[in-house]
Amino acid sequence: MHRGPDTPNTETMARAWWVTGAGKGEIQETPLKEFDGEQKEELVTVQALYSGISRGTESLVFHGRVPRSEYSAMRAPFQAGDFPWPVKYGYANVGKVIEGPVELVGQTVFCLYPHQNRYRVPASAVTPLPKNLPAERAILAANMETAVNGLWDGAPAVGDRIAVVGLGVVGLLVAWLASRIPGTRVTAIDTNPERQAVAEQLGLTFGSEPGAGADDHDLVIHASGHPSGLETALGLAGQEATIVEMSWYGDQLVPAPLGAAFHPRRMTLKSSQVGQIVPSRVPRWDYRKRLSLALELLQDDALDALITGECRFDDLPKSMARILIDGRDTLCHRVVY
Repeated sequence: MHRGPDTPNTETMARAWWVTGAGKGEIQETPLKEFDGEQKEELVTVQALYSGISRGTESLVFHGRVPRSEYSAMRAPFQAGDFPWPVKYGYANVGKVIEGPVELVGQTVFCLYPHQNRYRVPASAVTPLPKNLPAERAILAANMETAVNGLWDGAPAVGDRIAVVGLGVVGLLVAWLASRIPGTRVTAIDTNPERQAVAEQLGLTFGSEPGAGADDHDLVIHASGHPSGLETALGLAGQEATIVEMSWYGDQLVPAPLGAAFHPRRMTLKSSQVGQIVPSRVPRWDYRKRLSLALELLQDDALDALITGECRFDDLPKSMARILIDGRDTLCHRVVY
């Protein structure tokens, strides 16, 4: 184990954001995790620089809307506590290694860790950032992983006509990635007109509603999180088209309009969830490789447009409700430590 020259080895406590009730949370003193045995020589201690708030999933957690049947499946890698609460939840933390293997000390890394100012994890749980990726932008890594996995599920091809319904962070990343495939025609759709400016900054064609004769798409990705968006997505799909459902609704019942053209056009409706790698990729890809790819893809400066606000870590108790409830125009919100 190696420590940075200015870093004492006496800290045993950290400060972490905990959801403590429906729409309530606080920063609490939290012990740094201890590891026993051989693994102790493979640990890193990370001083947080930034973390990102994932509005969709964290809103469900904040309001206690994770279905009981999904308590296990929804656990974040370093979650503490249990649903519904108290629970320490989050998965987009960027920090500097202050203690650990000599080759990692001083490096800026990404970790699937909750909102906490300092943490200790196995060295294998952190991924150093590419040289040209600013730490401030690296909080998008988990969202980019989700977008990559969604496109692996959708399997777009050269020249495909693609629609993305729902322009949160994941939807915008999916559309941006798809637009970089040669010959594709990508339409980014959202009912919020404020999304147009961001979409156009990413070089995307924006639409607030499907145009006439728009049911010619080879692939439609739904990422709005609203049942009405799924209806829109089904209406955009052409003959033999695939609709990839990337929204997660928690305990909300979702009507799926599978009448009309769904059967005559022989559409395929499939789910996508980042917790599992697409089966066709499993022989060649693992989670670490996928995260490294996501970080590499984030090196484009245009993606700064997806971070639309920030606050200090100490302000989370008064800011989180505003971000998750009132922040309709918020994309990724950055927490600064």
